[in-house]
Amino acid sequence: MHTVVVGTSGTTAEDVIAVARGNARIELSEQALAALAAAREIVDALAAKPEPVYGVSTGFGALATRHISHDLRTQLQRNIVRSHAAGMGPRVEREVVRALMFLRLKTVASGHTGVRPQVAQTMADVLNAGITPVVHEYGSLGCSGDLAPLSHCALALMGEGDAEGPDGVVRPAGELLAEHGIEPVVLREKEGLALLNGTDGMLGMLIMALADLQRLYTSADITAALTLEALLGTDKVLAPELHAIRPHPGQAVAAANMSAVLKGSGLVGHFQQDEAPRVQDAYSVRCAPQVAGAGRDTLAHARLVAERELAAAVDNPVVLPEGMVESNGNFHGAPVAYVLDFLAVAVADLGSIAERRTDRLLDKNRSHGLPPFLADDAGVDSGLMIAQYTQAALVSELKRLAVPASADSIPSSAMQEDHVSMGWSAARKLRTAIAGLSRILAVELYAAARAVELRKGLTPAPASRAAIAALRAAGVAGPGPDRFLAPDLQAAEAFVREGRLIEAVEPVTGPLG
Repeated sequence: MHTVVVGTSGTTAEDVIAVARGNARIELSEQALAALAAAREIVDALAAKPEPVYGVSTGFGALATRHISHDLRTQLQRNIVRSHAAGMGPRVEREVVRALMFLRLKTVASGHTGVRPQVAQTMADVLNAGITPVVHEYGSLGCSGDLAPLSHCALALMGEGDAEGPDGVVRPAGELLAEHGIEPVVLREKEGLALLNGTDGMLGMLIMALADLQRLYTSADITAALTLEALLGTDKVLAPELHAIRPHPGQAVAAANMSAVLKGSGLVGHFQQDEAPRVQDAYSVRCAPQVAGAGRDTLAHARLVAERELAAAVDNPVVLPEGMVESNGNFHGAPVAYVLDFLAVAVADLGSIAERRTDRLLDKNRSHGLPPFLADDAGVDSGLMIAQYTQAALVSELKRLAVPASADSIPSSAMQEDHVSMGWSAARKLRTAIAGLSRILAVELYAAARAVELRKGLTPAPASRAAIAALRAAGVAGPGPDRFLAPDLQAAEAFVREGRLIEAVEPVTGPLG
């Protein structure tokens, strides 16, 4: 099994996904263990002094003015975890919780949090055992970090609350720890706060979203090319010379991908020879590289923000090398929240343009010779009429999800925490939007593949033929009389979501951008 070694200088997106989705094992490096021990010595020295130090010997948030005596500090750390584990609503997905825990461990291992080495090791042991704390949908404002989600994870480290075992059954966390020989932690000064105070949930969801969207943007280039081909459009608008004079990198990549898919097509170039000749294609076809390219460039910016956050130690207060423990605002989720919202806008627009292309395929007045709704016997058969309704409903939802969560703020903690990022909410709605985009592209693929097959006497591009053959091999039926569509659409969605569309095309085109 793949092993991820956690050091003091952050981690990579690939490691996050390996732990969250691939169940990779985790080890703490010797450097990390040494840094943990050194930082703990600083915290212990400060805890022994009579002067109050925030997070070490005081209350938290609006209660930070109270100096906590030595005999109450263990109770203080335990209480902050219990009281902050106040999430509500449905359970969050297992991969999100694993990413959340791993990223908190990443910051803990930096040596800037003051957590003891044994606490960090317990975090690694819980992940390695496949124990996943129950975390709920609601509870984070994205400032002071993802407090409630992280608190539910810390609660499990203490042997309290509920968790899912490796068998998928939810049980008391204490029972699961005991079965795997893991001793519950008894938190000391600073440790409870250090386990709760970070952007780890929203960052983990951003990293997984970037991986998913990279695949979906390439898939969208393929479905757009298939639609262009089915509409007998022109590929001249994809010429690299045209995109070089507007040098947005993502746009050039999208155009090159579409050109690669269309190479050798016998359908393109008939746009002036059919029954409704035209000088140019509609925007949804002609501007596909511009829209997909802008989304790609947004992905690139989001990836840069994620890389910076992966290298960060996000906590408050932090232990500095000079032996100081300083309060700060690095836990604020604004940098991550903004790009999560930017991506939701790009996803909505990509879904919107794909739906417009699909609608064009189904409209006999704009499809240049295709049957109404791609039906076998229009009137007796409805064809893909309602598949497009489903697609349109998904697009409408994506537009609602594109409203930025980070534009909102709601004060909390008796006005001490008076401006928050709502980054967790931005991440949650982006996950919903990405699932919707997969379905939207699946409907376009389903329609475009059928439309290409209905163009009798014209030969599709080799890459198109490979995509359609793989889709049919996946159990998605071709043209014919009306059938129960939902299973076909579900199979097409899995085909797109799992990257099988790209896998079918790349042996013909070579690697796509």
